[in-house]
Amino acid sequence: MAAIRSAALPPDRPGPTACLALADGSVFYGHGFGATGTAQAELCFNTAMTGYQEIMTDPSYAGQIVTFTFPHIGNTGTTPEDDETTDPVAAGMVVKWNPTAPSNWRAAETLTAWLKKRGRIGIGGIDTRRLTRAIRNRGAPHAALAHDPAGGFDPEALIAEARAFGGLEGRDLARDVTCAQSYRWDGMRWAWPDGHARQTAPKHRVVAVDYGAKRNILRCLASAGCDVTVVPATATAEDILAHRPDGLFLSNGPGDPAATSTYAAPMIRAIIEATDLPVFGICLGHQLLALALGARTVKMNHGHHGANHPVKDLETGKVQITSMNHGFAVDSQSLPPGVTETHVSLFDGSNCGLRMEGRPVFSVQYHPEASPGPMDSIHLFDRFSAAMARAGQRD
Repeated sequence: MAAIRSAALPPDRPGPTACLALADGSVFYGHGFGATGTAQAELCFNTAMTGYQEIMTDPSYAGQIVTFTFPHIGNTGTTPEDDETTDPVAAGMVVKWNPTAPSNWRAAETLTAWLKKRGRIGIGGIDTRRLTRAIRNRGAPHAALAHDPAGGFDPEALIAEARAFGGLEGRDLARDVTCAQSYRWDGMRWAWPDGHARQTAPKHRVVAVDYGAKRNILRCLASAGCDVTVVPATATAEDILAHRPDGLFLSNGPGDPAATSTYAAPMIRAIIEATDLPVFGICLGHQLLALALGARTVKMNHGHHGANHPVKDLETGKVQITSMNHGFAVDSQSLPPGVTETHVSLFDGSNCGLRMEGRPVFSVQYHPEASPGPMDSIHLFDRFSAAMARAGQRD
């Protein structure tokens, strides 16, 4: 596919206030919203029909600009309850239609105002179908996104900025999004009519390693009966065991798992070798567990980003509709003896889960807390809780 020199709003027509430039020389013009300025990142696409606020605040999107294939972005506004972390982590967003006024009783702020306050750029009026096809066919490109109300763009300079972006391979982004210090978490999943209740009678102590943890994952752990202590990504095995946990949780997160594994894999191996603690990993945590056990990870062409991904549980034969957000994957051919592949993507056959044989150690590539099924995968948190209960009985 040849480079696209203009799309949606050509430069000779008045009106463009934002510009998206790709490293291959493609340039898209549109209407800017949110913050002004420029951002450089990898460009991906997400096929979810809901959850744009959760996507923008998911730490796993660090270093990425998100193209939303669903056109109605912004129509439900924003609310603090839906933030997965304090501020947006994705570098920017690309949409087909400019955000409209919200129509939702929960809305506290418009998407445009929310982005502006938090320094994130949006561009509307883009042919997102064409852009998505280009990403799918040619891989996730490096991109530069600019918003200038005066429309003063230098497309060649933006293309140069996109080409100068270093990419995600080899980058340890978990250090950028992890917590600065340990903290306790007791908030549970939202339930009518009281909203987010507090866990007041936990049965298990869990240490959750924050590689970019989403709040709803922590809520699911609390709802499964866990007293959760969140620790930074660089925590050592000694740091974790000092909390006397009943289980270890490895969170989602951004970047290249091979880079993060330089310090994460030794910690995970030390825990597994020295204890019988149940271990549960999600997304980046799944990849880090695989690396710690001796497997490899690979960069994907365009990754998996969406809330409609079918995954087959190879041990039960059941198919789950899952939420995914990852640009790297575990190479299933590299799994060592004693480690079993448990789940695969029905889109491309890539690995989506593993477990250690004879040990309560398991992980999945997808996000069971996002519940797009809607409840297909929530049982994994109960499985983790049950493993800790059994381990406690043996003690």
